[in-house]
Amino acid sequence: MMPLPPLSFLAPLALIAVALLALTRPHRRPKALPALAEGAAGLSMVLALLSVAQLLAFGPQAAALGDGALMLALRLDAISATMALLVAFVGWIVVRYSRRYLDGEAREGAFHGLMLAALASVLILVQSGSLPVLVLAFAAVGLCLRALLLFYPDRPEAQRAAAKFSLVWGAGDAALVIAAVLLVWAYGTADIAALGLAAAGGLPVAASLAVGFLVLAAALKTAAFPLHGWLTEVMEAPTPVSALLHAGIINGGGFLLIRLAEVMQGSAGAMAALVMLGGFTAIFGAAVMLTQSAVKTALAWSTVAQMGFMLLQCGLCLWALALLHIVAHSLYKAHAFLSAGGAVQAVAAVRKPGPVAVPDFAAVLRAFALALALYVAVALGFGLIVGPKSVQALALGVILIFGVAYLVAQGLADAAPRALTQRTALASLTAAVAYFGFQVIAGALWGPSLPKPPVMGALEWALVVLALISFGLVAVAQALFPLWAHHPATAALRVHLANGLYLNALLDRLIGGFRAPVSKS
Repeated sequence: MMPLPPLSFLAPLALIAVALLALTRPHRRPKALPALAEGAAGLSMVLALLSVAQLLAFGPQAAALGDGALMLALRLDAISATMALLVAFVGWIVVRYSRRYLDGEAREGAFHGLMLAALASVLILVQSGSLPVLVLAFAAVGLCLRALLLFYPDRPEAQRAAAKFSLVWGAGDAALVIAAVLLVWAYGTADIAALGLAAAGGLPVAASLAVGFLVLAAALKTAAFPLHGWLTEVMEAPTPVSALLHAGIINGGGFLLIRLAEVMQGSAGAMAALVMLGGFTAIFGAAVMLTQSAVKTALAWSTVAQMGFMLLQCGLCLWALALLHIVAHSLYKAHAFLSAGGAVQAVAAVRKPGPVAVPDFAAVLRAFALALALYVAVALGFGLIVGPKSVQALALGVILIFGVAYLVAQGLADAAPRALTQRTALASLTAAVAYFGFQVIAGALWGPSLPKPPVMGALEWALVVLALISFGLVAVAQALFPLWAHHPATAALRVHLANGLYLNALLDRLIGGFRAPVSKS
C-alpha cells in the first residue's frame, strides 16, 4: 500500500486559508476569526505530529514539482519533521496567547492573519527540499515579520526597527540567492538532498564561493555581530511577535546551515569563520545582556548570545547538538517572552535577597579545577558506556562547564555555607551529565541524517584552543565580577556595554533612523 503524502505538507495550506479570511475582517473583534486562527494553528500541530508517525512508519519522503534549477520540493526527514513539529507547537501556543492579548485592538483581525501567514512561511521553510523553495520561504518570512513589526505603524521606533530588519534580512536573502545560483551552477541541481550527496566528492570553485555566501546569509539572519541591533528592538511589536520571532524565525539561519551541512562541511574556511564569528557574538551578547535592566531587552540580548553559540556549534560541525540547541532555545525563549510580565511581579515580591558569597581568586581557580575534574570524570564514564566522543564535542562541553564554574566559585568562597558548596558542586556534576546525556539523545535522533565531525587538522585545533581560552577568560572574569564591579573603569565599561558599544546607534545613523518623524499626539 502506497503511503499518504506527508500530512505536514498540508499544514501551511490550512494556515494560509484562514490568513486570507483575515483580509476581509482586519478590524477589532472580528467575530470568530481568532477562534479559527487558533484552530488552524492547532490543526497544523496535529498534522506535524502525524507526519512524525509517517516518518517512523515509512521513512523519509519528498514531493517535487519540476526539476533542474526551478525544482519546487518539500522534504520530510528527521530534521524537517523535528522543526515542523517545533514550529507548529510554538505557533499554536503563541496564536492561542494572542487571542486574549490582542483582544480589542483596532487591527486585531489583521494581526491574526499576519501571524498565521508568518507561521505558514516558517513551516514551508523548515520542510523545504529544494533551493527555490528555501529562498522563497525566507523571503516570505521576512515580508510577514516586517508587517508585524509595523503593527503600530505610527510609532517612529517601530519604523526604525522595521527598516533595520528589512535591510539586514534583505541582505541575507540576496546572499542566499547568490549562493543558490552558484550551487546550481556547480552541481546542476537544486535538490537539497542531491546537493549533499554531490558535495561528498568535493567542492568546485563555484560551490566554495556559495558556501561563503551561505555563511553570510546565516550570520545576517541570526542577528550575528555587528548587525544584531534590529533584534533588540522587536519589542516595538506585540509580545506574541517577539515570542514567535525568538522561538522560530531567528533560528532560520541555523537551520539553513544544518540543512546544507554536507555542503558547508566541505569548506574548512567557512567552518573557521562560523567558529570565530559565533564565538565572539556569544561572548558579546552575554556581556551586554548582564547590563540590561528591562526584562524583554535582556531576553533579546540573550538570544543574540544563544544564536552566536549556535553558529559556533555549526562551525565545530556538531550539527546534531546545534539542532538540539534550536529546539531547547525555542521552547525556553517562547515561554520566557510570553511570561515576561510575571518577572516584574516576581522581582517585586523579593524582600530580602539572601547573602552572596564573594569568591577570591584562589576560590575561582579551585572552582574551575573542580568543575573540570567532574567533567572529565563524567566524560570518561560516558566514553566507556557509549564510546569516545569527538574532540569538538568534548571542547564544547568544556565551554558549557565554564558557564557553571562561577557558581561553584561561590560555593568555594570562604564565607560560603556548606549547603551552598554542596549545591554548586552538584550543579556542575548535573551539567556535565546532562550535556553528555542529551548529546547521546541528539545523536540517536538526528545523527544518521547529518555528517559526522571531520578529523581535526591544524586549523581546527587552533580554533578549539582559541575558543576554550576566550570562553575561559570570560568565565573567570564573570566569577570575579563582585571584586571589580565597583571600580571606576568598570562603571564606564558597563555604560558602554549597556549601549551595545553603540553599534546599533551607528546603524541608525547610516540608515537615517534618527530622522524618523515624531508621532503626532
